[in-house]
Amino acid sequence: MAEVLNIALIQSELAWENPAQNRRDFTKKIEGLSDNVDLVVLPEMFTSGFTMNPARVAETMLGDTILWLKTLASKKQVAITGSLVITEDGNFYNRMVFVHPNGTIEHYDKRHTFTLAGEDKVYTAGSKKLIVKFKGWNICPLICYDLRFPVWSRNAEHYDLLIYVANWPTSRITAWDTLLRARAIENMTYCVGVNRVGTDANNNDYSGHSVAYDVLGNRLDQIPENEVAIEVVALHKKDIATHRSKLSFLSDQDQFSIT
Repeated sequence: MAEVLNIALIQSELAWENPAQNRRDFTKKIEGLSDNVDLVVLPEMFTSGFTMNPARVAETMLGDTILWLKTLASKKQVAITGSLVITEDGNFYNRMVFVHPNGTIEHYDKRHTFTLAGEDKVYTAGSKKLIVKFKGWNICPLICYDLRFPVWSRNAEHYDLLIYVANWPTSRITAWDTLLRARAIENMTYCVGVNRVGTDANNNDYSGHSVAYDVLGNRLDQIPENEVAIEVVALHKKDIATHRSKLSFLSDQDQFSIT
């Protein structure tokens, strides 16, 4: 078990609907990381940007990007997570993959598809929450619009780390900032959010605001706004146990099931 988990948050621009170019760009960024990194977090739809044209960029779980992720994770001996467009059984998914250094892959399909952009019309929503076990840490990966629905992220599993990847526009960035901190505090967990920067083909502007919070909502990073940036943040398992022991809020949660 790793007492300290070193996470690289990669805040980046994305080449529109160009998986090959995005893979090249992220290869440089990931290969340049120090050897002590355990987990790399990429933005939502990191191969394409937030496209509503899935047929142009969709891949399978045996496609080029998955092979690239597995190769890079093995080479660097890190886990890598982020979402991309996957086609399966005639459906398109905004799928967040968690690639372990040994090549094992787990995935989560975005439950809350973004109706304002019509994501619900072209992507199939997921129905299962995922808790990844990695180096003794329990990790809950979620995607962008999921952030607005606290019941779905409710820490019934006593996970240690909540990760959101996003293409969250500047026009609503205050909600991103506020809700990420709230998710950390209410779930007594580390909460990491990785958002993109730049402008996409639909003229949506993105200012980043990638961030890492501790269980009390204190900010741990110094990632600048509106810039391509990489920062490695160290998370400490003992800090979670210490605060949960002193403040047993999770024990007082309402008991209910999600359908």
